[in-house]
Amino acid sequence: MESVCAGNRTGGSNPLASAMPKNRCSILLRDKMNEEIIQIKGLTKRYGYGDTESFALKDFDLTIRRGEFIMIMGPSGCGKTTLLNIIGLLDRATSGEYILNGEDVAGISSRRKARLRAKKIGFIFQNYNLIQDLSVLENVALPLVYINRPRTVRLKNASDTLRRFHLQEREYYLPSQLSGGQQQRVAIARAIVSDPEIILADEPTGNLDSRASIAVMEELKSIHEEGNTIIMVTHNPALTVYATRVINMLDGQINTDIKTVADQNLPQKIEVKRTRGKAKRSRKSNKGRKN
Repeated sequence: MESVCAGNRTGGSNPLASAMPKNRCSILLRDKMNEEIIQIKGLTKRYGYGDTESFALKDFDLTIRRGEFIMIMGPSGCGKTTLLNIIGLLDRATSGEYILNGEDVAGISSRRKARLRAKKIGFIFQNYNLIQDLSVLENVALPLVYINRPRTVRLKNASDTLRRFHLQEREYYLPSQLSGGQQQRVAIARAIVSDPEIILADEPTGNLDSRASIAVMEELKSIHEEGNTIIMVTHNPALTVYATRVINMLDGQINTDIKTVADQNLPQKIEVKRTRGKAKRSRKSNKGRKN
């Protein structure tokens, strides 16, 4: 059905597309857009054995739809960062099921995990994790190395992304020459340069003052409004106003799970088509979204 609607969108000669009612096609597109991108069932992460046994996650269940902006909160040690690391394929669960975009990734090889991380997941860390010996431009371009983009394309795409964050004049600075807020914006640029489907943010405002925190959250809000799925860990309840869903964890399980935006009103993804290093963006119609 997706290809039928695609033919209708692009004005192709597909007879099924021309015969399909426009409202039916838009409903199918919206359903595709808000499909489940992550399914976690019975996930457990155990450390130690016997008397030293402890659980970071225990029989954890979670479903995430495309376009959600989820904030995960809870006391230290409740499993927030462990969950984020497993979703980001940086850690492996002891048991349970993890479906990413329809693929069971719980037991895949390290090589396959690396490919999926490079193509589908962007990371934003509390401590920025910028390489101090590389320029700002080279730091942002780094994820494109892992998906085999030529050097000239990498630098062009990185420069275009930095321009979005008003950092193009600092492309050749070293990270140590930037403020904390600027370094975190560079880290966000690095996270989105390869146009991933999911962005994981672990306390992205934890080391920033209130003014820089607001600037970073506004950038994340803008990225989310383009239809990106964002999963963010935070200790700051004031930031939950940016979320479409707030999950509170306790002892490795979900304590409360509150949606503030209905699934049908989640933003749709802006497709990025890169040709010879240039990005062209186009938005699908979103009749189901409320203004």
